[in-house]
Amino acid sequence: MKLFDVYPLYDVEPVNAYDSIVIDKNGTEYLDLYGGHAVISIGHSHPHYVKKLKDQVEKIGFYSNAVQNSLQSKLAEKLGKLSGYEEYQLFLCNSGAEANENALKLASFYTGKSRVVAFDNAFHGRTSAAVAATDNAKINAPLNKQQKVTFLPLNEIELVKTEFEKGDVCAVIIEPIQGVGGLDEGSTAFFTTLEILCHEFGVVLIVDEVQSGYGRTGKFFAHQYHGITPDIITIAKGMGNGFPVGGVVIAPHIEASYGMLGTTFGGNHLACAAALSVLEVIETENLIDNAKMTGDYFISKAMRLPGVKQIKGKGLMLGLEFDFEVSELRKKLIYDKHIFTGGAMNKKLLRILPSLTIGKREIDLFIEALQDVLVVEKVGL
Repeated sequence: MKLFDVYPLYDVEPVNAYDSIVIDKNGTEYLDLYGGHAVISIGHSHPHYVKKLKDQVEKIGFYSNAVQNSLQSKLAEKLGKLSGYEEYQLFLCNSGAEANENALKLASFYTGKSRVVAFDNAFHGRTSAAVAATDNAKINAPLNKQQKVTFLPLNEIELVKTEFEKGDVCAVIIEPIQGVGGLDEGSTAFFTTLEILCHEFGVVLIVDEVQSGYGRTGKFFAHQYHGITPDIITIAKGMGNGFPVGGVVIAPHIEASYGMLGTTFGGNHLACAAALSVLEVIETENLIDNAKMTGDYFISKAMRLPGVKQIKGKGLMLGLEFDFEVSELRKKLIYDKHIFTGGAMNKKLLRILPSLTIGKREIDLFIEALQDVLVVEKVGL
C-alpha cells in the first residue's frame, strides 16, 4: 500500500525538535516560524508538556465518554478561568474542523434553521458543513455543496442584515483574523454591529478561534480585541501543542441534551493532559504577554524590509504581504536559510505563526535571513 497523494511535500523530514528549532533526519536545524499551521503554542518538546503526557500514559491513555473523566472538568475550569468564559460550557473533540462541525450543528439545533452566513476567503475545515462554509471551491465536493451557505464580504454589515431579514439563517461563522485566507479581519464596528444583529434576529454567532485563539494574538481570544461575546467559540490547533484536541465553547443559554453531540476520542485522558499542560505553561510563563510584545517587535523590524507592502495580523499571528508571489521565497527560506514559514490563499502573503515562546533573538535571525534573500538574491525584485 502507498500513501494517498494529496500533499505537495517539501524535501525535509523532521525527526526531532525543541522550542522553536526543528531538526531533520540529516541533523540540519531549522528555525520554526510556522509551528505546523499554528499548532505549536508552547514550543516543541516543552519539558512540562512532555512530563505531563508521560505521566498520564503510564496511568491511562484512553477510555470512552461513557465514564467519568475528571481531567475534562479540570480542563474546562482552567480554560474558563484563563479565557474569561467561566460561565460557558465545553464540548471536547479532536480537531478544528470537528469543532466547527459541532458548532454549526448546535446552532441548527438551537434555532431550528439551516442556512449559514460565512465570509469571503474563510477557512473553517474540510468536513461536511465546515468545508461548505469554507470559501474554496476546489475542496468542496458536490456532497458538501448541498449545504446552504451564503458568503459575504467582510465589513459589509448591511449585506449581513439583508440575509438575516430572510429569516432562515441559523448561524454566522467568522474568524476574528482569517488564517488560510490571508490575515484579513473585520473592524471593531463590524463585529459589534454583527453581535447586535445576531441578537436581534436570533442568529447564533460562532467565532472560529481555531488558529487565532490561545493567546496567539496577544489576548486569549482574538475577538476580545473587539469587546464582543459570541454564542459559540471554536478552538483547536494550539490547544494541544501537537496532540490532536479541539473544543467548542458554548454559552450557557444553549442547553445540552443527551446524544446531541458525541465523539469517540474527544476529551480522552491524554488529550486532556496535553491541553491542561498547555494552559499551565501559558499562564506560568506569561506567553500571552510575550506574544504581544514579540509580535510588536517583529512588526517594527519587518516594516523596513524591501518589497513589503503591508503587515497584517496581531501578536504572533502575522502576515507579510509583498508585491510578488512568495512561493519561491518560501522555498529559499527553507532550503537556503533553514527557516519554516507559511503561505496563504493570498499568494503574495508570507504567514508567520511561531511558538508563543519565541523571542527577539529568533526574530532578528529571521529578519536578517529574509533581508538577505530579498536583497542579495533579489527574489522577485
